[in-house]
Amino acid sequence: MRDFLTGRAKALRPSGIRKYFDIVETLPDAISLGVGEPDFVTPWDIRSAGIRSLQKGYTSYTGNRGLKELRELIARYLSERFGAEYPADAIIVTVGASEGIDLALRTTCEAGDEVLIPDPAYVSYAPIVELCGGIPVSVPCSAENGFILTPEALSCAVTARTKSLILAYPNNPTGAVMTRAQLEAIVPVIEQNDLLVISDEIYAELTYGGHHCSFASLPGMKERTVLLSGFSKAFAMTGWRIGYACAPAAIDAAMLKVHQYTMLCAPRVAQHAAVAALAGGFADGFAAVAQMRTEYDRRRRFLVDALRGMGLSCFEPRGAFYVFPGVAATGLTGEQFAERLLAQEQVAVVPGSAFGACGVFHVRCSYATGMDELREAAARMVRFVENIGKNA
Repeated sequence: MRDFLTGRAKALRPSGIRKYFDIVETLPDAISLGVGEPDFVTPWDIRSAGIRSLQKGYTSYTGNRGLKELRELIARYLSERFGAEYPADAIIVTVGASEGIDLALRTTCEAGDEVLIPDPAYVSYAPIVELCGGIPVSVPCSAENGFILTPEALSCAVTARTKSLILAYPNNPTGAVMTRAQLEAIVPVIEQNDLLVISDEIYAELTYGGHHCSFASLPGMKERTVLLSGFSKAFAMTGWRIGYACAPAAIDAAMLKVHQYTMLCAPRVAQHAAVAALAGGFADGFAAVAQMRTEYDRRRRFLVDALRGMGLSCFEPRGAFYVFPGVAATGLTGEQFAERLLAQEQVAVVPGSAFGACGVFHVRCSYATGMDELREAAARMVRFVENIGKNA
């Protein structure tokens, strides 16, 4: 019988994250600092809205773009919180921000197109580019410059085949944030090379000591930006799978067509829950989001101090809920560090190499878990690092 698999499917690499999660499930005393998911339960008013929608029998399809009420609230939210202006009819409610990434790339990336991806980066970007026939091109970012994308690095990476740039700040895995001034600094390179920007802003609400600047809010950038975001991180709604995409008219129309044929619409129950999330947020000043952010900030400061205290270099994250310490001082790569830490102390972290070549001597630790677990994980890591020194 013939081989039915495509070459692209065969070449697709397994996620560098999942295998550690699989191992953790077999270890009853393991502590996972690997998962990029809030440990908070979705707030009750949001859950109850989902329950009420089921009780009322709201189980049918919605329009392809999603509930108009939700899109109007998203438009207001983007405008009031981040200065990004979109009408409700230019918003597509997606199955998480992940579908938005897929739609944006499938509708703009053709065979041979180069897509620039600041490295380290979220694990799904490069594989989706490859599935579209494009060529992912890493743009190195380092701890020394705060893991931001500099105009010099961006300019050096551009070729005649470069079509777009994936911009993801606050960043997963580094926690880096680009200020408005830093974003403005790369605008001339983007304009000179006529690039499309795919801006993944899923962590927009999770910044510490500063306010997120949406790339689409910069003068002249809305016309060349696909803005992607969602409810998973800020509202602790990962399993509800609700995101949204905003794009220039031609790209928006193409994304809607693909969405029509693949997803048709996002789950209706989850859309009603998202309505409650935004409506309640406007009513109370997004108090639940602020409360979760404050708790993440407390954990962030604890974990940074703990990692530095055990002798690891540690860039201070300004957003998201990840720390990306360097482990070169231990004599191990990030992958060796992660594998041995899990085997010896049953603490799961993710090797930085899962996020690109710039992460080879780093690991990603998530602080989206309780303080008790973070303290125990830190104690185990201290013991692990001390034993490395003794065995060196």
